[in-house]
Amino acid sequence: MTLSGIYVPLITPFAENGEIALEALEDLARAALADGAAGLVALGTTAEVATLAEEERQAVVEVCARVSREHGTELIVGAGSSDTRSSADALRALKDRPEVSAALVTVPSFVRPSEAGVLAHFTVLAEQSPVPMVIYNIPYRTGQSVGAATLRRLGELPMVAGVKHAVGGVDQDTVTLLADLPDDFAVLAGDDPFLSALLALGASGGILASAHLRTAGYVELVESWRTGDVARARALGHRLSVMSASLFAEPNPTVIKGVLHAGGRIPTASVRLPLVPASRAAVEAAARLL
Repeated sequence: MTLSGIYVPLITPFAENGEIALEALEDLARAALADGAAGLVALGTTAEVATLAEEERQAVVEVCARVSREHGTELIVGAGSSDTRSSADALRALKDRPEVSAALVTVPSFVRPSEAGVLAHFTVLAEQSPVPMVIYNIPYRTGQSVGAATLRRLGELPMVAGVKHAVGGVDQDTVTLLADLPDDFAVLAGDDPFLSALLALGASGGILASAHLRTAGYVELVESWRTGDVARARALGHRLSVMSASLFAEPNPTVIKGVLHAGGRIPTASVRLPLVPASRAAVEAAARLL
């Protein structure tokens, strides 16, 4: 598959009774695609996936699959864990959903394997996955750094389409990787404030929680860099970076949910423990930047 553009990792909105507000989820999905998003991501970190029961996860995927099918757009689904065998099982289960374009698979967390272990993990998964994989490289959550050389080797695996790259900035490995990418291997920005910087270096898009808001602006930013409108891209990138930083002032997705609720787009700003709702000050500060 070709990974390019903006993908929105959907939140999971909750109703007053604590159940998933599936109609609100569908509305968010349709709005993102109507505003030009290349696709949706279901069951990512932003979805509070760790707090969802299996039947809730299936309900979320069903909604996203239906909307993606109707719009003819890509759907990426979060799958996998720190264990290779259970990750392979989760990936194989995706074969029953033809709407799924790819799986978002995080570098194993907590166990902190060596980079050789990370490579071995994804090599096994590449042999068994029915869909292309997008590796989620986010060392400040996993506790495991993956350097440019290892990412290149991962990118050469036949079922690896790209990486969601979220290392907390633009480090030397990021620059080195983007300077010499494997064929058919895409880098998608995963740290929202650094999207413009990564696009300037050659990234093809981003998976961005902030794109729930100002989706069209993020789509325009990608297009501006693609077409060489540098002045426009820089100005727009700066504005969106400031906005996205405000949305991450407290743990994701609490501020985003607060802003969406304040705008009447979801029925509550509720999150599930151990997350707690964003402070009023953080929500108001982010809303002012919108």
